[in-house]
Amino acid sequence: MTESLQYLTGTPGGGVPGQFALSSDLISELLTSMRLRGVRYRRVQVGPQFGLNFDAEPGRAYFHFLAVGSAVLRTEDGTVHELSAGNAVFMPHGKSHQLVSGPDVPVQGIDSFDAVTLSNAVCDVDACPGADPTPSAIFFTGFMEFDLGGMEGLSQLMPDVMLVDAEGQRYPGLMPILTSMRREVCSGRVGFAGILARLAEVAAAMIVRGWIECGCDSTSGLVAALRDPRLACALLALHRQPGHHWTVAELAAESHVSRSVFADRFQTTIGMPPLRYATELRMLLAGQWLAQDTMPIHSVAQRLGYSSQAAFSRAFKRVTGRPPGASRDITRSKAV
Repeated sequence: MTESLQYLTGTPGGGVPGQFALSSDLISELLTSMRLRGVRYRRVQVGPQFGLNFDAEPGRAYFHFLAVGSAVLRTEDGTVHELSAGNAVFMPHGKSHQLVSGPDVPVQGIDSFDAVTLSNAVCDVDACPGADPTPSAIFFTGFMEFDLGGMEGLSQLMPDVMLVDAEGQRYPGLMPILTSMRREVCSGRVGFAGILARLAEVAAAMIVRGWIECGCDSTSGLVAALRDPRLACALLALHRQPGHHWTVAELAAESHVSRSVFADRFQTTIGMPPLRYATELRMLLAGQWLAQDTMPIHSVAQRLGYSSQAAFSRAFKRVTGRPPGASRDITRSKAV
């Protein structure tokens, strides 16, 4: 067995006995590439009866933390989830949903409420009726651009709703974070808004980590490759050095198998040849660096190991169907 993987025998927070768990190195690599951009948060307090509607936000994720009271999360397909104080919800696909006090309660769009700015990324919404100024429930809620960089395929496998049982084995260590969030939400101390925003980002990363560590609830495609001790070594090498123009022989050496065995296993598990995967990974990272990190095209080309900007531009257009500059233009138009 390679040093990068651990064979499980039922370790806490790990996974199913007899299966390979993702190494800490690989999980760290995935979390390092995770980005939460354009985060906007609201601290919301509501009365005994409330109905909050959250529109679909394609390409974004929702995060909700219930600090006080109880609520029902109702998704667009009618599924309901009971929430109690201390629960958190991560919705990676930004699907439309509602937070309500109970059935048949009229709902109102969250954007229709007056908001008071608390910091650059946080505002306060008081939805308590004048006749009952004491809040029955307090939420900290937000939405943000969410991507996993070169591991974007994993986000597509995530469920629409990731409801956190903070005391469960899937999320060890998350309870202190949520406890701190609850304290900050309720205390209103100086600087609480900024602290809340940072804690929420940590909580989101821990939720994603817990899902990955427990096998991503799937055994197909990319997930199966990540749990394969040999393919995981090659994937880790690819993601650590995307600018190296790997050969199949080099990747097979990383996996400690023959070239033919590696190529066949990669194709069967991932669904594409290893060099095509490497190229698509480079272009995915390039699009991220160009559009979201506003990196100059020549710097992206150099970072990804291309001999010239022209060579990189040709490769980018061949894979994505558009020139590199168009990625930045599309992102700017969405922000307007």
